[in-house]
Amino acid sequence: MKYASKSIASKWRKTGWMLGDSSLRPFVPETRLFGRASLEAMLSRYAVVYFKPSRGTGGKKISRIERIKAGSYRLKGTGGNRSGLSADELYARLKSLAGGKQYLLQRGIDLAHTGGKPFDLRVMVQKDGSQWVTTALFAKIGKKGRVVTNYHSGGKVAGFKKTMKGAGYSESSAGEAQRKLGQIGEATGQCFDRHRDGFREIGLDVAVDKAGRYWVLEANTRPQYYPLKSVDRSAYRRIIDYAKKYGRVKGRRK
Repeated sequence: MKYASKSIASKWRKTGWMLGDSSLRPFVPETRLFGRASLEAMLSRYAVVYFKPSRGTGGKKISRIERIKAGSYRLKGTGGNRSGLSADELYARLKSLAGGKQYLLQRGIDLAHTGGKPFDLRVMVQKDGSQWVTTALFAKIGKKGRVVTNYHSGGKVAGFKKTMKGAGYSESSAGEAQRKLGQIGEATGQCFDRHRDGFREIGLDVAVDKAGRYWVLEANTRPQYYPLKSVDRSAYRRIIDYAKKYGRVKGRRK
């Protein structure tokens, strides 16, 4: 069977779809196309801004911009660690890193911690006929000193309930978080369906800030889930069962 799920590489397009949806807009951090004016605007509003390619996977080529004081910035990530950059020096460095390709600027979120480490969440939704279903929730716990929590950048995959417990959530509040995250994921699937036919799976990267608010950092239309196998085997099998219906996997996987 041919892999039958539509994939969109442009983060800018997908973010635009979500920002245009009234039910999702409150969960999307401000995101702009990189440019001199947009950089100045974002730096004036937020102490931390992320610089990331519109096309890219695995958390690669992402940099963190931090305001040290008025007119002085720190850049960490793909561009190395540079501190004390002026606004002009920062813009020149980012422009060089972009290399003419489309990059985004996104408001930085002060991530909640579990066991003393920052984390974000992956919400996996898949199509069952015409309906979107939440098939898995799991966490990505960041490695100390890294810009992103991504598995390929030294982070580790962990179970949702255990992670939320480590973040101070009770069993009931974790259950409520699970319900709400599922709603956001399924609403994203419905939103994407209104723009283009053919989507069968979406993996949302969702940050939880220290106030308990959810922020959709990114929507992946060909999400990876294999690291989940060693953490939550039942959720992994559930994803596989759905994925077989639209040809992502063949035969039976254990």
